[in-house]
Amino acid sequence: CYAQPAMPPIIEDFKPSTCNQPGQLYPMVNSQGYARFKILAPSADSVKVSLGLGGRGGTRLTQMADTSWMGTTEGPMDEGFHYYNVRIDGGKFNDPGAMNFYGSTRWESGIEIPAHDEDFYALKNVPHGMVQQVLFPSPSTATSRRAFVYTPPGYGKDLKTRYPVLYLQHGWGEDETAWSNQGRAHLIMDNMIADGKVKPFIIVMTYGMTNDVKMGGMRNFKIDAFQTVLVDELIPYIDANFQTVAKSAQRAMAGLSMGGMETHTITLNKPDVFSYYALMSGGTYSVEEMSKSSPKPKLIFLSCGSKEKPEGVKTAAIALKGAGINAVSYVSENTAHEFLSWRRSLRELAPLLFKQ
Repeated sequence: CYAQPAMPPIIEDFKPSTCNQPGQLYPMVNSQGYARFKILAPSADSVKVSLGLGGRGGTRLTQMADTSWMGTTEGPMDEGFHYYNVRIDGGKFNDPGAMNFYGSTRWESGIEIPAHDEDFYALKNVPHGMVQQVLFPSPSTATSRRAFVYTPPGYGKDLKTRYPVLYLQHGWGEDETAWSNQGRAHLIMDNMIADGKVKPFIIVMTYGMTNDVKMGGMRNFKIDAFQTVLVDELIPYIDANFQTVAKSAQRAMAGLSMGGMETHTITLNKPDVFSYYALMSGGTYSVEEMSKSSPKPKLIFLSCGSKEKPEGVKTAAIALKGAGINAVSYVSENTAHEFLSWRRSLRELAPLLFKQ
């Protein structure tokens, strides 16, 4: 058998996570990427945090002299945002010290491990756009549905200016809040616009109707209901109520994970609605699929983390290029199926959109 590699000594420069509740010191993170937790459960017999090194089953906490429970991950965590929860005597709870984020079909605790390239999604002193909630009528589901709409800095000052639109989908277990809260899409856009790296555009984020399907049963998911909501209800609402360029040539669809699966299916079903397609850890397009699709997209963007299956993404992009399709692949280094992969993917995708 092989011995586990020795971890470097822990540097005691821990600071509160940027995802903490106001005034809360824990959880903490240090410059190496270790996470440290403190839970007040004086009568508990066991406390465990779900976040930890892969295959270790999380991080077990130890009860201290003051009856609190504390523990530090056995090694550095991957950079970026992570969901986690706390198990107290077998029950699942959120960490009272951390803010909550909707993932895994519930509100989960979140922690941010500082990334070496985090500047691109940092809150900076630059002009900021707006993320607003809208409720749009949905006759097909007999209710009003919610979407969040990012409009870039300066939107609305000139009513003659029209903007392209990216419809951006979350993954399984998440909802329409994910790309703003976990993904920081609005900050990525604000920073890139301020740097002159991207043409300003609108982003629309709505619930993909994904979460009635249980994990492991994705093959049973039917796209029809969401496709109707998106194509027949949401897009017309956005075009009627925002300063959009209401043409397929100025419309894109992208999604992460299961949102990528939705993007894949809808763009193939409705090639006349979108001209730019992006799958982030959400599969690939084949040459055969694209040979049957008309009109052809202006861009296909495929991405994933280096700890996923990057060769599939690279190979698919090469094959599509060989068939005359404008295809681009991107692999996020040292990340897996997680939000830093998708934040970086959005950073790479945005400058490629709406250039033709």
